[in-house]
Amino acid sequence: MTAETSELPRTMRAAVLHGEEPRLRVIEVDVPVPQRGEALVKVIACGVCHTDLHVMKGEVAFPRPAVLGHEISGVIVDVGPGTDVPEGLGIGATVVGAFIMPCTECDACRRGRDDLCAAFFAMNRLRGTLYDGTSRLAMPDGGFLAMYSMGGLAEYCVVPVSALSPLADGADAETSCILGCAGLTSYGAVARAGQVTEGDSVVVVGVGGIGSSIVQMAAAMGAARIVAVDIAEEKLERARQLGATDTVDSRAGDPVAAVRAVLGDGADVAFEALGRPETFVQASRMLVDGGRMVAVGIAAGAATAPIEITPLVRRGYTITGSFGGRTRSDLPAVVGLAQSGAFDAAGLISRRYPLEQADDAYRALDRGEITGRAIIVMGS
Repeated sequence: MTAETSELPRTMRAAVLHGEEPRLRVIEVDVPVPQRGEALVKVIACGVCHTDLHVMKGEVAFPRPAVLGHEISGVIVDVGPGTDVPEGLGIGATVVGAFIMPCTECDACRRGRDDLCAAFFAMNRLRGTLYDGTSRLAMPDGGFLAMYSMGGLAEYCVVPVSALSPLADGADAETSCILGCAGLTSYGAVARAGQVTEGDSVVVVGVGGIGSSIVQMAAAMGAARIVAVDIAEEKLERARQLGATDTVDSRAGDPVAAVRAVLGDGADVAFEALGRPETFVQASRMLVDGGRMVAVGIAAGAATAPIEITPLVRRGYTITGSFGGRTRSDLPAVVGLAQSGAFDAAGLISRRYPLEQADDAYRALDRGEITGRAIIVMGS
């Protein structure tokens, strides 16, 4: 046993979702114990993501009780027995954790498609467990407590080492927490699915937390024109600060016509970051001939969007989904972009909350009050 593990507390605070109401309550639970291939991370900060809110509101099915929170930064304080520890991920390393936690063994992972990991979706996102079929968390009475990804809304969490990337000395660990979802999701959308290259024109429909990240990532990839579309002026202003060259207030009229007025023939790549049928359709109509639309926003329930078939065929549009990046290759790339200054995580963060106010953070998110990203800071 190391000095770090011998000094670990027996219990920790965690924000738990239970019952039917979309509310979080901070309670004391046992500190989880990592198994083979896993690390125990003392959490520094955890991002507040709209996907968690979908779970809280029952719009995305997930077991309860549960600990949410799926983008974290922290310090490794223990590793499971028999773990092959990659370079830079030993005890004491400051790390970020990705929301997609690849099992490394399924067919998709062996192809390098961590974003399609069968075990992650079947075990973690459906059952709230890790890949041995059990959760590392438990309620105070010993009952089942589900993990949404690593369950980062807690003072400690267990993360497969495959989902961790080290931070360089001097990096801002607190703001870096959002690299594991906002950063990884935007990188997957822009660099992988959207294939944005220098000189492209881009439109981002919905510039909340993920949309704002896409604006920054598109700028980092060399997009020449970036049009941000939203209904909130404060979000549009933040998008301009993050690299948008143009903005469209969709309350002022037809956003499709407005985007085409700005870009002429349309955008090379359009990103839909809300998951709403009406904005999905709008984004599909903002493309230049041969353009690509990337759907990023998670929809509520079984929402669908009607897409006209003939324009899709005649104009050679491509519509693709992008859930996130490929963790093992793309998370280090995102960390590198942040460390070079090309992706400014701190610039995306507009609010900070202590763990005791996690429920307040998600209520503010639900009311549309948070521009960019909010984070939960664990403190000392």
